[in-house]
Amino acid sequence: MSRTAARGGAGDPTEHLARTFLRGCTKRCGVCGRGRLFRRWFRMLDRCPRCGLRFNRIEGHWTGDIGINTIVSFGALLLVLLGGFFVTWPDPPGLGLVLAGVATAAIVPLAFLPFSKTIWLAIDLMLRPLEPGEVREGFGGVSTESTPPPPRSRR
Repeated sequence: MSRTAARGGAGDPTEHLARTFLRGCTKRCGVCGRGRLFRRWFRMLDRCPRCGLRFNRIEGHWTGDIGINTIVSFGALLLVLLGGFFVTWPDPPGLGLVLAGVATAAIVPLAFLPFSKTIWLAIDLMLRPLEPGEVREGFGGVSTESTPPPPRSRR
């Protein structure tokens, strides 16, 4: 057993759903838990430096993170507008609510972008398990060895 597996960091993401999801929420790799997956705030590495997981697993992979970012952004906008409306009732300031809404709509999607990428990666790992060879040996509970050949029939 590798040292990483002994520490509990190399389990199969489909066996530890909560851990995989929490790793995504904290901008960590869903397979090994490694942080620092971003070069800059908006620029994610191509692969995990520790386990070698390719973050863009399939063509069109990042459409899911755009969906998550949109849902969170609209949810934050709704909370700001409704909260502002109810806190200032019976005389809600129209201009103040508009400015708060515009600020929320501009800031939340940009601030949440890296989190949406790693959260989507974690969800993708939970829904679509790792395939052999997707990560380095000792990570993810998947062997990179090929399946053994079928037994030969005797004639």
